[in-house]
Amino acid sequence: MRRRAGTQKMAEQHAIDRLFATIAARKGGDPAASYTALLLHEGPAKCAKKFGEEAVEVVLAAVAKDKKALAAESADVLYHLLVVWAACGIAPADVYRTLKAREGQSGLAEKASRKRKARAQ
Repeated sequence: MRRRAGTQKMAEQHAIDRLFATIAARKGGDPAASYTALLLHEGPAKCAKKFGEEAVEVVLAAVAKDKKALAAESADVLYHLLVVWAACGIAPADVYRTLKAREGQSGLAEKASRKRKARAQ
């Protein structure tokens, strides 16, 4: 019965959180046995470079109006974004807090407030 409750808890988690937990568990793992461990072992710059490559593939699929490729490439880009987060020491909760703080604010107003803050520094 206890296992069932744990399984149910995992099912209640968002897919992003489940994937991030898997990625974080690979940190410090054997780079020869895990692609994720290999990326993390190579450091944030390599992880960011791979994320950028995947982002370009998303753009190409979108421009081509290829929905199947766009879905597949989007999954890849989300995975690589989470690898970047893990490599840089942030978690989905950090991003969720930032998104929550922006809720209810227009995109234009939020962008203008960031520009004002940058000029004040």
